[in-house]
Formats: sequence, structure tokens, C-alpha cells
Amino acid sequence: MAVAIVTDTTHYCPAEVLAAHGVQQVSLYINDRGSTVREVDLTDLDGYYERLKDQTSVPTTSQPSVGDFLAVYEPIAQQGDDIVSVHLSAALSGTSQAARQAGDEIQERYPGRRVEVLDSRSACAGLGGIVLAAAAGARAGKDVDAVLAHARDALAAGKVWFAIDTLEYLRRGGRIGSAQAWIGGALKIKPILTCDGDIQPVERVRTSGKMFERMVGYLQELKDAGADCWYIQHIQTPDKARELVDRGEAIMGVPPLFVGQLGPVIGTHLGPGMLGVGGMPARLHA
Repeated sequence: MAVAIVTDTTHYCPAEVLAAHGVQQVSLYINDRGSTVREVDLTDLDGYYERLKDQTSVPTTSQPSVGDFLAVYEPIAQQGDDIVSVHLSAALSGTSQAARQAGDEIQERYPGRRVEVLDSRSACAGLGGIVLAAAAGARAGKDVDAVLAHARDALAAGKVWFAIDTLEYLRRGGRIGSAQAWIGGALKIKPILTCDGDIQPVERVRTSGKMFERMVGYLQELKDAGADCWYIQHIQTPDKARELVDRGEAIMGVPPLFVGQLGPVIGTHLGPGMLGVGGMPARLHA
């Protein structure tokens, strides 16, 4: 008996990283211009974000169904494995609740199998770091309780900041969370935010240059705090992401675990120009 790791598509780790760690995923949905598609099937991200800049109406998103989760969980249970399923913050989506409902069904159909669902309290790189740590625990042969405990350790240790070009997309999508206090005259600032359940403000800077240097400074803070496994995500800023990789490698002494672009379910609410960094102790990925 092994432990399988399942997540949802809002981790935004590169597909090859997910595959290398044996992680399976369930897709959220994007509802745009009268059609609904699985996030995993929307591959022209640059085209999507270019359209988003000109749209007055905000595309909406929806969580996976219980049936979507059952389609992934059931083959795992049939082969006799347990499941640890790690998902987008419950404060942002009902994805975890759908996963729990599906898990309950699986445990009724397959007595003795375990499905443990963990609310990551995060998204994007924050979620991805926890998922890959859980996968490391599963590869090490831990049982379901030990894998879950390992994932919870990663949740407690992982830290992520993301800087966005404007609060406008968060405001339009209604997902601004505790950063609501910055709305008004603050739309022209460059906000730096984090996710701990919901979106929370960290600090504000005035220019893109200062925003970038603050993210470099945060990498040094991560290093100083023992978070020597790190990662970078962005939305339509590949040059800045590469520059941040170069600066980060000089600080960390190792390359990032992953670098990637956000997909539309979360990217719709953050908007083009987002740059995020995060990290946790490398021992959690060993």
C-alpha cells in the first residue's frame, strides 16, 4: 500500500515537475465569454491575459465537482492506495469541500482506504510547495498519517509573497480580502501581498523597480530564516522572473525548485505583472 498525492490546478507548478513527483490533479474551471473550460485545457496563457487587459467584465471561476474528484480518487483506491489531497485555500474556494465529499464516498465504497484532505490556506506557489513536500513524504514510504503530518509541517513552514502591478484585478473580482483597506487612492501603488487563508497585505511600494528589489530582499529574508528551497511564479513577466532567478541563485546558492506562470483561475484576480517568490526548508522536500 502506498500514498498517492492529489491536488488541484491552482498550484501552477510546471507539468514536468508535477509528473516527476507523481502528483495527480483535479482541474478547476474558467468561465469566459460564454464558455466554460477546464483550467488545465487553457494553454494559451499569454492570449488569455492579453484579452483580460481589455475586458470590462471579469471571467468567473468555478470549483471541481465531486464527480471530478471521484474520477481521480477511484482508480487510486481500486489499486489499494490511500490518498492525501492538498488544495487551494478554503477561504478562496469550495474545492476542499468537494474533495472531502468525494473522499467520504470513496471511503464508503472501499472500506479500509483513507482519503485525507488538507486545506493549504494558500494558492499558487504556496500550494505547490506543500504538495511537493507531501509527495516527498510519500516517496519516502511514509504512511498516510505521516504524509499528512509532513504536509502540515510544510504548510506551517512555507512562506510566499507576491507583488502585483495594480489592485484593480483583485477589486474587480471581489477577492481582495484584508487588502480592502488599500482600495481607493491606492490603486496606483505596487502592493505586496501574501495568502494565509485569504489575501493579506504585506507592504506597499511606489515603483516597479522598488517592487522588484523588495522581492529580492524577501529572498534574502527567506534564506536567513532557513527557507533554502525556493520557487518563483509570474504573470506575463518572464524577463523579470529570469532576472529574479539570477539574483535568487546568488542568494540561495541553489536553483529554484520551479519557475512558472500562473493560470487563469488565480491569475484573473491578480492580473498581468504579478511576480511571486516563496520558500521553505529544503529538508521538507528531501
